[in-house]
Amino acid sequence: MNREEIRTALQKGETTLGIELGSTRIKAVLINADHEVLASGSHDWENQLVDDIWTYSLAAVKEGLQASYKALVREVKDKYELTLSKVGCLGISAMMHGYLVFDEKGEQLSEFRTWRNTTTEEAAAILSKKFAFNIPQRWSIAHLYQAFLNKEEQVKEVAFLTTLAGYVHWQLSGERVLGVGDASGVFPIDSKTNDYNEQMIADFDNMHDNKWRLRDILPKVLSAGDDAGVLSEAGVLYLDPDGELESGIPLCPPEGDAGTGMVATNSVAERTGNISAGTSIFAMIVLEKELSRVHTEIDMVSTPQGKPVAMAHCNSCTSDLDAWLKLFDEVLQAFDCSIDKSDLYRVLYNSALSGDKDGGGLLAYNYYAGEPITKMEAGRPLLVRHPGSHFTLANLMRTLLSSSMATLKLGMDILKTQEGVRLEKVYGHGGLFKTKEVGQRLMAAALEVPVTVMATAGEGGAWGIAILAAYRLYGKGESLEAYLSDKVFKDAESVCLEADEEDILGFREFMKKYENGLDIERAAVKHME
Repeated sequence: MNREEIRTALQKGETTLGIELGSTRIKAVLINADHEVLASGSHDWENQLVDDIWTYSLAAVKEGLQASYKALVREVKDKYELTLSKVGCLGISAMMHGYLVFDEKGEQLSEFRTWRNTTTEEAAAILSKKFAFNIPQRWSIAHLYQAFLNKEEQVKEVAFLTTLAGYVHWQLSGERVLGVGDASGVFPIDSKTNDYNEQMIADFDNMHDNKWRLRDILPKVLSAGDDAGVLSEAGVLYLDPDGELESGIPLCPPEGDAGTGMVATNSVAERTGNISAGTSIFAMIVLEKELSRVHTEIDMVSTPQGKPVAMAHCNSCTSDLDAWLKLFDEVLQAFDCSIDKSDLYRVLYNSALSGDKDGGGLLAYNYYAGEPITKMEAGRPLLVRHPGSHFTLANLMRTLLSSSMATLKLGMDILKTQEGVRLEKVYGHGGLFKTKEVGQRLMAAALEVPVTVMATAGEGGAWGIAILAAYRLYGKGESLEAYLSDKVFKDAESVCLEADEEDILGFREFMKKYENGLDIERAAVKHME
């Protein structure tokens, strides 16, 4: 579209707006009917540790939402000399899980307890056993039941439990709803009904003596494309204090960041998946059927249209890599050498490709935190080698990169070997894949499956929820996977790398050492305070 066509689309409201509240940034993206980004805005924020609880205040939520939207409006005005007053549809996405509860008057009962808190071990274990279904500590139902076990007085007054995306959507529209993908991190979903599992609901209600029933306090579950209300007049002022945006704009169901990541990488169809690799790393694999049994290492969630998804989640990915590269940068600065950060990453990442396929006998653990998949309670970044190891820069970088995806490999092997999950292709996005080819090639070797990186992978979840808003407008009678394949990604640029046989064999050798050496990491956790 040329500039005048874009101006016309803006004036007619032939656009959709997506806003995602991530852990460190809130981003707003405005797209046209061709799903191209017209403008964006962002706001940086950080969680706070208050009384040993990781949280964000609701005032910070509102402030950040308004700041990101205002930045987007400013860009629209600068680029197109127009004041944004209407959009065709609006969508909200945010970090999944956590604990946000309110009483009958809509007053917040407890601080927002985010996904990052690991204070629900007792509740998660009890619920997992009761449901015969893995309930991770970060899930909303684990937080709710832990509050009950802790005899917190506020539990008696709970009238509404929701996620961050569900809360913001409620403020904008008055509707207490969640997209099924986000809801799948609140309470287990029955993929046959795209709703909460009724038997588990009944089982939970038999486990407590509060006056409320669980079904009554949970948001209504919606699927992608469903009507999720409209922007109210109060919602306009919550988002845009200047009141320039029109009320009555349709909203799509609010979704979690995992769901919008699947949308943004076109990985919502069966036998596909995506890997998000940044500070943490996780793989989302769309299943053809439910898993045969419970695996504590694997979370079961859903696509935005309710298909079952197996999620292998690891708390640490690139943090140790980044620390090493920062060290190398300090060495260069000590010699009065200055190099652009992107060039530093490019050169050092690429050096890994010339290293020994198994890392030359080096062993690294990238654990900045505990890892459920390897049953590690805490983390200590660690580098170990034999005196005779081939200790070179190339091997160090290859080992550090391999370490960043090794725990994910263990989780994925559970799906492959114990469940027979078939995977035809994986889409990669996130910082690990920014340097061309390197992370992609090693990930293909680790998972032994082709890995694709798209040109649009950097657009992120805000673009993903904007696409879901577009699907709400234009996708009537069409499945989400067909809409994405035929309308959004039909001509998308991408690079697919097949796994190299020598790289595969080398990574297998590395993994043998990695698994054998896990006790070294456990000893470090035990003895290094």
